[in-house]
Amino acid sequence: MTYDSAELMHAHGPAPARGRIRCAPEDFLVDEQPAFEPSGAGEHVLLHVRKRNTNTDWLARQLARHAGVQPIDVGFAGLKDRDAVTTQWFSIHLPGKPEPDWRQLENDDLQLLQIVRHHRKVRRGALRGNAFNLVVRSLHGDRQAVETRLRRIRDRGVPNYFGPQRFGRDGGNLNSADALFAGRLGRVSRHRRGLYLSAARSHLFNSVLAARVEDGDWDTGLAGDLMVLQGSRSVFGCEALDRTLRERLAAHDIHPTGPLWGRGQPGTRGECLALEQRVLQPFDAWRDGLERAGMKQERRALRVVPADLNWSWDADDVLRLRFALPAGSYATAVLREVADLE
Repeated sequence: MTYDSAELMHAHGPAPARGRIRCAPEDFLVDEQPAFEPSGAGEHVLLHVRKRNTNTDWLARQLARHAGVQPIDVGFAGLKDRDAVTTQWFSIHLPGKPEPDWRQLENDDLQLLQIVRHHRKVRRGALRGNAFNLVVRSLHGDRQAVETRLRRIRDRGVPNYFGPQRFGRDGGNLNSADALFAGRLGRVSRHRRGLYLSAARSHLFNSVLAARVEDGDWDTGLAGDLMVLQGSRSVFGCEALDRTLRERLAAHDIHPTGPLWGRGQPGTRGECLALEQRVLQPFDAWRDGLERAGMKQERRALRVVPADLNWSWDADDVLRLRFALPAGSYATAVLREVADLE
């Protein structure tokens, strides 16, 4: 199976321009927004780092080796792009142990911004979101059309697609997931198995979302939808879309959701349930595989609205975008509505 994100439906029409991203790591700046404040005391050392061209998992292993602990003793809230300049927090469990000289780790691609103690490990998902400062170069297209598109994104948001990095090079994680479910893969590490399961769930979600975008109800809702409150994981059902719900949808107070497949019932009803069953029917083997793997049924917002979206032109063909997204949302979901990207 090959994966091509260009095949996913656009919400606001074809992209009005084309351009290039990640021409240099400094063109893709990401600042993690943690969901905690360092306590200043405890068994865990927190390192706030700025890294360039550096894989999060690789750095976590280097921190473990430097501190003389196991990789499981190092925590972080989320994976950050390698081909970028990013800031994020790591925790290292050092109960009663001497601290190494962390400054020995610094180099041109890694700087320590803060070192502080904390009372608990940094867990996956322990972040409010990420702030982005991105540059699109060699942008070819009508500037007015681009800015009109950006205003539309600011007003309505974009489909909350999982980004292509979720699926591996040329969709390789999806091919591995298919082999895993069919019993052809053999033994794999727990980490790899998790990647393949996540890729499969993400592809099912993207498939449902693309169908909702094509039908035009990805942000307006369907009868029988499950809605999620903005900024929370609180989900509730709606048998019908009354005036109050439509007003809350328009105000971005709530969002329609799509399935992250696993054990249990999806919870949708009526028109929404029928659509999800139709879209996911070709993936019966994958759904069964996810359930046998122990994944639990969850929901994810179909829409994401970039916070504080603004832009400027560094040159006639160089566009700079600044915005923030909640945890789990991808900057590429915003960029793809602006330009076809290389």
